[in-house]
Amino acid sequence: MEPTTTTTTTTSSFPSTPRWNIDRPFLTGRFHQEAKVTSRFAEAKGFSVDSFSAGPDKAIGCFDAVVQELIVIDDLLSAMVGIEGRYILIKRVRGKEDNVTFQVDPSMDLALQELAKKIFPLCESFIMINQFVESRSQFKNGLVNHAFAAALRALLLDYQAMVAQLEHQFQLGRLSMQGLWFYCQPMMGSMQALSTVIQKASTNNFAGSAVLNLLQSQAKAMAGDNAVRSLLEKMTQCASNAYLGILERWVYEGVIDDPYGEFFIAENKSLQKESLTLDYDAKFWRQRYSLKDGIPSFLANIAGKILTTGKYLNVMRECGHHVQVPVSENSKLMIFGSNHHYLECIKAAYDFASSELLNLIKEKYDLIGKLRSIKHYLLLDQGDFLVHFMDISRDELTKKIDEISVEKLQSLLDLALRTTAAAADPCNEDLTCCVERSSLLKRLGALKDLEVSRTFSDGNDLEEPVSVTGLETFSLSYKVQWPLSIVISRKALTKYQLIFRFLFHCKHVDRQLCGAWQVHQGVRALKMRGTAISRSSLLCRSMLKFINSLLHYLTFEVLEPNWHIMHSRLQTAKSIDEVVQHHDFFLDKCLRECLLLLPEVLKKVEKLKSLCLQYAAATQWLISSSIDIPKLDELSDGSVGNSRSPSRALKLTTGNPSVADSILKFEKEFNAELLSLGPILSSSSQAEPYLTHLAQWILGVGKDQ
Repeated sequence: MEPTTTTTTTTSSFPSTPRWNIDRPFLTGRFHQEAKVTSRFAEAKGFSVDSFSAGPDKAIGCFDAVVQELIVIDDLLSAMVGIEGRYILIKRVRGKEDNVTFQVDPSMDLALQELAKKIFPLCESFIMINQFVESRSQFKNGLVNHAFAAALRALLLDYQAMVAQLEHQFQLGRLSMQGLWFYCQPMMGSMQALSTVIQKASTNNFAGSAVLNLLQSQAKAMAGDNAVRSLLEKMTQCASNAYLGILERWVYEGVIDDPYGEFFIAENKSLQKESLTLDYDAKFWRQRYSLKDGIPSFLANIAGKILTTGKYLNVMRECGHHVQVPVSENSKLMIFGSNHHYLECIKAAYDFASSELLNLIKEKYDLIGKLRSIKHYLLLDQGDFLVHFMDISRDELTKKIDEISVEKLQSLLDLALRTTAAAADPCNEDLTCCVERSSLLKRLGALKDLEVSRTFSDGNDLEEPVSVTGLETFSLSYKVQWPLSIVISRKALTKYQLIFRFLFHCKHVDRQLCGAWQVHQGVRALKMRGTAISRSSLLCRSMLKFINSLLHYLTFEVLEPNWHIMHSRLQTAKSIDEVVQHHDFFLDKCLRECLLLLPEVLKKVEKLKSLCLQYAAATQWLISSSIDIPKLDELSDGSVGNSRSPSRALKLTTGNPSVADSILKFEKEFNAELLSLGPILSSSSQAEPYLTHLAQWILGVGKDQ
């Protein structure tokens, strides 16, 4: 599944930094630089009032070079741990309070000045790192910064131990200026690289994955310096431990334990699983858990699997099925490196969660059985209950929408289910009936995601001669419980209902035409060759072939083949997302191949169906107006021939020319619409190959005329 990128929907709450940690700077290592007394020496030499330590009255240039070297070494050892010396002062850069520079007495020996200036970057790096450790240890900076600061603190302890060793050598008289510079060089590159990282992190106020990405990118940039690269990789490893701890709980337990909002997966608690069965545009499955910006670079390629792994575990927890991915020492995520072992652990967790949820939905909740049941009822796979239902609910369904009693229809539906083969289906209790408030065309136009709403909304030229009744708006619904609602959501069920309404109305048209055909068969004994009734019989036959061809196409050319393809794909699906994808693909394909997403073709078909219904409704009048049918009492008293041969009592009348005109009008309109549909299907079949069979059926009907 393709993941979506969103911003976090929850605000992290964390403890505030104690006030005393701000009001009492002497509790931190920064107090050395915050003494506000300015030396007379600094004022005399033009130093800024921002210089922090008082200097001596006597300039260093008054001493011999040997004495100057001893004084400078002593001052440098202090500067290396962030403390001003007598002749080496710390000065803050104006406008950049976190940056400091070092200044020396201008009277100092030039050779000593140059050596001291070479060591100053190391001193500045120490101060910057020390300030970062103190500031990033506050709660608000998050676990990654805490872990990074702890690793830096451990590094500074080693650094301070080195300075202490140098001071010991100095006390023993074994440390010269050149020796100090020699011993400082190995730490110089590492400290400067760390200060560069820290400066970028502080300037941009990085936290969480941004810090990890910065450390990784800097480590790659220092590939030529093996020592610095190893140090940065170690810092990355230390900083990522806390982040990997959050990741581990998510992929092994499905829990987001992210107190500072650093994790790249956001949870939107306002989205509830109940929306899947209530809302057509439910976003629960796609946006309850979603990816945020700032995914760590070492997890970027597998972020989608990480997201779905936790989602699957959460679904099982919502079902009351508590499951945890088996964890062993080899599956811990606390270490990541070039061997990509952590990727294998995440993939194993994904495979476990995916197979466990899939088995749960297939076995315990019988997904295939539910889909098969929906196919029986909404796709009319087994329509015996529908025939019985249409017989007993005919009076109710012919009413206008506002006059229909849904409760009565539901009771009639229950009766039809109990008295037909559907009674053996344990899922029949989940079937309910409903009456929509709009026609099929308007309903299709209202669903914007089908991308045909504009075409339908512009097609107001379609006239509906038959008033909208329950026959045009009746639909079935199906009760779906969690977690099957992930697959059979409100959106999917709506698509099933659109197909059902189309099939149901086609069945209704077929039944009406069959009734008209029976009326014609009732007067078949009369010699009507060449009369209007003979022409009407041929028209009725053509209409029946049209509607039967359409129903055959919908059921045997579209629904059945696509269902079997989906069924086989569901058997081999590896995850619930694949199941959802195959099911949605099946519905969208059926909608398109059932003409519901082809407005031009659908409007023609609806027009033809409307003509068929008008003709079927007028058939009784056409027959009775053309043939004189005696009343039953006249037949029973023997006044008209032999009652055993009622066909002899039927007499043709010739006094009603409007009958022939009406039949000719129906025939002309039906043939015109049918002939206009043929070219549309033929041209559309080039882009939509599945229309080829339907075009052949329809064109075959047209050739019979």
